[in-house]
Amino acid sequence: MFKLDGKTAVVTGGGSGIGRAIAELFVRQGAQVIILELNAEAGQEVLAGIHQQGGRAWCLPANVADHAQVQAVFGQIAEQFGRVDILVNNAGIAHIGNLENTAEADFDRIFQVNVKGVYNCLAAAVPRMVAQGGGVVLNMDSVAALVGIPDRFAYTMSKGAVWAMTLSVARDYVQKGIRCNCISPARVHTPFVDGFLAKNYPGQEAEMFAKLAASQPMGRMGQPSEVASLALFLCSDEAGFITGCNYPIDGGFVHLK
Repeated sequence: MFKLDGKTAVVTGGGSGIGRAIAELFVRQGAQVIILELNAEAGQEVLAGIHQQGGRAWCLPANVADHAQVQAVFGQIAEQFGRVDILVNNAGIAHIGNLENTAEADFDRIFQVNVKGVYNCLAAAVPRMVAQGGGVVLNMDSVAALVGIPDRFAYTMSKGAVWAMTLSVARDYVQKGIRCNCISPARVHTPFVDGFLAKNYPGQEAEMFAKLAASQPMGRMGQPSEVASLALFLCSDEAGFITGCNYPIDGGFVHLK
């Protein structure tokens, strides 16, 4: 079950954290994976590990916020691989602040990556999926799209838009053989979390990590591998009757608070 043999998958932001875990798991399950990554060095590091295990993966440099660049990269993918069976829109950035202390530049930056970046990849991949007779789209959302989280104004805006785009694509393309779902993680222990704590709470990293972990009813953060496992299911043929859904993976954050 949950094999991806013969599938070509594109994972944006696959150079670290959740995206890396998804790319590595998809390769282990038989897919050939193309990582789109702004940080070329991080992408190459992931590739090295995959290739050591005998997996098939490539990394193409791409800024998902750049519409022309994304179109060109997907054209290159189509020419080299023939098709895109799976698109995982994982690339994204965070921002902390409420309405009053979110500057216009911050709002625009979040919008360009988290909203327009998803649109750009959808606009490049979905028409190709229609032409080939189907495909699967998985968008990385957040519990911020489902519940109110303090000091996350711009980030929440962007993740609400991802959920809305997921529904729209699912509805418009359900008769074209395309499934579109999203995953909404709560806090997941990634290098981003460690970097955030080191930058904002020097000397208090362990204390703040414990506080953030305790905000989930399970009392811990999620692991990237756990999110990747859910992504695998939703992108596999076993999930063939699922579209237009948002799956919280949150240690009880949404429903047990």
